[in-house]
Amino acid sequence: MSSAAAPTQSPSPSAIDRYFRISERGSTIGTEIRGGLVTFFAMAYIIVLNPLILGTTPDGTGQLLGGGSGEPNLAMIASATALIAGVLSILMGVIANYPLALAAGLGLNAVVAFSIAGIPDVTWADAMGVVVIEGLIILVLVLTGFREAVFRAVPTELKTAIGVGIGLFITLIGLGNAGVVTGDGATILALGNLGTLPVLVFVVGLVLTIVLHVRRVQGALLISILVATVLAVVLENTLHIGDEGPGGFNTAPTFQGVFALPDFSLLGQFSLLGSFENIGIVTLALLVFSLLLADFFDTMGTMVAIGGEAKLLDEKGNPPKARSILLVDSLGAIAGGMGSVSSNTAFVESSAGVGEGARTGLASITTGVCFLLATMFAPLVALVPYEAAAPALVLVGFLMMTQIAGIDWRDPDIGIPAFLTITIMPFTYSISDGIGAGFVAYVVVKLARGKARDIHWLMWLVAALFVVYFLVDPIQVWLGL
Repeated sequence: MSSAAAPTQSPSPSAIDRYFRISERGSTIGTEIRGGLVTFFAMAYIIVLNPLILGTTPDGTGQLLGGGSGEPNLAMIASATALIAGVLSILMGVIANYPLALAAGLGLNAVVAFSIAGIPDVTWADAMGVVVIEGLIILVLVLTGFREAVFRAVPTELKTAIGVGIGLFITLIGLGNAGVVTGDGATILALGNLGTLPVLVFVVGLVLTIVLHVRRVQGALLISILVATVLAVVLENTLHIGDEGPGGFNTAPTFQGVFALPDFSLLGQFSLLGSFENIGIVTLALLVFSLLLADFFDTMGTMVAIGGEAKLLDEKGNPPKARSILLVDSLGAIAGGMGSVSSNTAFVESSAGVGEGARTGLASITTGVCFLLATMFAPLVALVPYEAAAPALVLVGFLMMTQIAGIDWRDPDIGIPAFLTITIMPFTYSISDGIGAGFVAYVVVKLARGKARDIHWLMWLVAALFVVYFLVDPIQVWLGL
């Protein structure tokens, strides 16, 4: 008599799988690692761009970041930028288990460089101290639950609009980085020079990305980035197109070695109290408020967009472990100031990794490890030009746009605020400006239709704060600051 065959048991998930809930979210370890790599390549430009913004601008005493008034030490800033981004991205993965990477925020670093450090008698240490103060305030708002409460008070469809707006925003970033769209004084935006070899690299990458995506090839975005990078390297090293010139790459992908010893001497060069003496209380308050509001809502919009793309949001549009996400982000401002690389914040380019299939914090850890390696292998990172990474952003912009079907455009209560959020975000090149316009419009429309009781008290408060935010520059003029 033969015994019945024992039922086949599926192997139990590994400790990594259980901790990050990889299988539960419909992903695999390989997919998460691949998604983390795509996110890194999509945002690695910050290692080059952040030093160019911070390192070439003298402070109010005429000194460059890191000391001196001669040649800027861009390598030192690049090392610190990559280090802080790596540590924070790993923390996001471990603490919040969310596919969201952090690095020095574009826009925020420009505010620090041009609006704070450039004030007469203000030093770079003072400016970074302002960033630390802003981060400490945000941390308090997170620990008290206020930041999460504001996030939950936002109507679900308005959160959807934020995600759609960010989709258009990153598409514009991608097209701009590739030179397909350029600034034009007569028409605001215009078509770039399509006859250049860098644009050819972008087009090849975009076509390959689309073909691989519709064919459902795993690793489509990563494959397209690598292929476009190889093409760019070949073109640059055979034809010597150059960078930052007519018809040249935004960052020339020339091979300059593999290893470079990192310099972390910028860490800790901040003055927490120096800004009070050199800036003044009123001006300091306005500067901190501007940074605070931009940081506060940039991350809120980004984590909604990422969660929507990854199908991680609940029925109210809230991601899992929202407070943990916001906690790590608040640490980003503190760490960025203490590391003298400006406020670090969640990067919308994380959506590229999500488009590749990333669903958990393991992807963020992978991105973070890549940033840490970049502190030593910066020449290899510099091989990837904007034009090679831009196609991933364009495709992900399309994927995020599909969320627009979740908005009821027949209802003006949400349709008008959603429209303003979606359009103003890319047109002003600011996530915060788009969110602010949508919030203010939401309150105005509700009031106009006699539905004041439907407005959550936190929406009243935030809308009022955004009105002040939009009026900061006129207020400074009126006060003679």
